[in-house]
Amino acid sequence: MARRALLSVYDKRKLEDVGAGLIKLGFELVSTGGTSKALSAANLPVTDVSEVTGFPEGMGGRVKSMHPKIQAGILARRDNPEDMAFLKEHAIDLIDVVICNLYPFAPTAAKPETTVPELIEMIDIGGLTMIRAAAKNFQYVLVAVDPDDYDMLLKELERPEGSHDWFHLDLMRKAFAHTAAYDAAISTEFNTRVTIQGGKPIRCLPKEKK
Repeated sequence: MARRALLSVYDKRKLEDVGAGLIKLGFELVSTGGTSKALSAANLPVTDVSEVTGFPEGMGGRVKSMHPKIQAGILARRDNPEDMAFLKEHAIDLIDVVICNLYPFAPTAAKPETTVPELIEMIDIGGLTMIRAAAKNFQYVLVAVDPDDYDMLLKELERPEGSHDWFHLDLMRKAFAHTAAYDAAISTEFNTRVTIQGGKPIRCLPKEKK
């Protein structure tokens, strides 16, 4: 069975190139929402994540990849018999590569006209979960959050003896730095927007214009 790569990106730089490179290396592409549409528009064969999960995307894109058939495929330890038996029992395929980056929370927050509801919709959930799952299982899964790493990713996947351990570790480090910075941006931004009274938050404010 072909190896699988899961792609779900807001920043679509180099998406067509990495998708084509993965297909050339024998990967099946699985993707979500706008990423799936972009890959299809580039005439690259792609399986929509809803076909894998058997469950439609919903709530305006809030619900897409949060499903055991995705998370178990990422998190399974290849040398753990119980993990592999679980996949077999539930007909779940492994996911070997995760390419994901997050909604542009910080750039959106930097615009004075951004409303609080608009800001809330820039809080990524599924992307963070995919990245963290892949980074946790970095010994077996390659996770790329930066388009500038795609070329090296493809080179590493071309190696007959398998990708270097140090490369897995380096991508894991970058992935957790990416999610940490993202969460910090959310916390910092809402600290500036919340009014505290009597030790309790009482309201969220629009961003003050400078």
